[in-house]
Amino acid sequence: MTLIKQRMFIERMKKRENVITMNLEENKDLTKKQEKEQKKEQKKLERAEKKQNKTPMDAAKKKKVIRRSIIGVVAGVLVLFIVISNIAAANTKPVVYTAQVSKGDIAQTLSTSGTVTSEETKTYFAPISVKVGEINVAAGGTVQKGEPVITYDQTALMNEKKTTELKLQASEGSYNSSVQKNMESIGDLGEANVNLDVLEQQITDIDNYIKELQQKVNDKKAALAYEGSLLQISLIDWADKPDSDEYENLQKLVQTNNYEQTNNKDIRAWQDEITKYTDMLSNCKEYKAEMKSQKTSADGTKLNEGGKEELEANVQMQSISSQTALDSINEVENGVLAEFNGVVTEMNVVEGATPAVGTQLFKLESTDDIKVTIEVTKYDLEKLSAGQKAVVTIAGSKYDGEVSKINKMATKNNSGAAVVSADIKILNPDEKIFLGVEAKIAVDTAKVEQTLIVPASAVNTDVDGDFVYAVEDGFVVRKPVTTGISDSMNIEITEGLEEGAQVMTEVSAGITEGMAVSAVPQE
Repeated sequence: MTLIKQRMFIERMKKRENVITMNLEENKDLTKKQEKEQKKEQKKLERAEKKQNKTPMDAAKKKKVIRRSIIGVVAGVLVLFIVISNIAAANTKPVVYTAQVSKGDIAQTLSTSGTVTSEETKTYFAPISVKVGEINVAAGGTVQKGEPVITYDQTALMNEKKTTELKLQASEGSYNSSVQKNMESIGDLGEANVNLDVLEQQITDIDNYIKELQQKVNDKKAALAYEGSLLQISLIDWADKPDSDEYENLQKLVQTNNYEQTNNKDIRAWQDEITKYTDMLSNCKEYKAEMKSQKTSADGTKLNEGGKEELEANVQMQSISSQTALDSINEVENGVLAEFNGVVTEMNVVEGATPAVGTQLFKLESTDDIKVTIEVTKYDLEKLSAGQKAVVTIAGSKYDGEVSKINKMATKNNSGAAVVSADIKILNPDEKIFLGVEAKIAVDTAKVEQTLIVPASAVNTDVDGDFVYAVEDGFVVRKPVTTGISDSMNIEITEGLEEGAQVMTEVSAGITEGMAVSAVPQE
């Protein structure tokens, strides 16, 4: 029970106590009046008795008479009190507490919690394969934009740069050498033509032999597999006699067959031979390519157009690759720099390591663009929309927020309920915010000014919809209503009531429509 509801309950109890006290005071007045009448009657009886009995009573008898008189008076008063109380209870109307329908402002708020995350995240990969010198920021540390997170060993970096420059020179020299060699190879044209015929036949023969060997491997594997399936069937047939010699023998045969399928000596020998002849075939094809290249180079006094284009393409690719490597080296001469202010959430290398090109180095998450990710159910989803303002509370500090994104696909939470995640962007982040911590969110989902409102406890619901019990001319009247938004205390009434009407804030047992009641307005 909230503090406001507790106060309202106490006030109602005080008012009920005042009504009961008033009834008791009235009963007391009636009782005192009746007591006076009894005393007068008692005195009349005493005077009459004195006249009849001239002989004075003894002290003991006198005490008995007085005691009996007092008991009679008390009993009479008690009976009278009970009768009066019953009559008063029968005639007293039930007390109900009401509130006035009034106009006011009402704001609907969605309260929940979520996790603080970054809206901008970047993963850095190794642009070069050079030894790491120093790691300046460990995982969990902060870094400012432009500061180096890691640096490379300067000696290794300079060696890599020099090597790349030499590769570029070598590529250019190789091109020049190839052109010159092409001119010198014209005399080898005859040799190339003879060798090409021989190589063509060798390649055909080797290729056919490899296919024969492969077929043997396939046939042997198929046979072993077929044998294995038959053994499995037999093993199933003997499964009801697991202790029999036949079942044990079948198990051994199955194991042997499994071994043979992967370790058969014939298959292994054929595969080794296939590998050998495949290498031979590759060499022949390579040599054939060389002879073709030699023939092409030697066919005429200059390189034909196809060979020339290929040669030029290769040298261009090598040039581009080397130049890209040089650019990467120059870019990290001062280290791998942070592109924005943030926190290093992952560090994937250590000092002294030489990561390959493309290896993940670290992950950086921005501390300038921060959000809180929340999950809402279908009941709250309809209240949420992009652009709504929010208050974000993190470790006791409050920040301005705004609904920046609502996912279009629901997921299941730990309880199995369908939820939709949404992002609340923090508009004024500072250095006190930590990523990964929990934040409390209060989103202003709706607000209406100067609308009809009643306490939320006054609205009831049944199969026919929402309704309230109003008190009109001392009688209970059921009023169907249409509600709007609500907050922790009040609810908006869009149809069914007028300003100034009195509605019951609570419906106790026995209160029905048409009943006469005594209304006690709540402040």
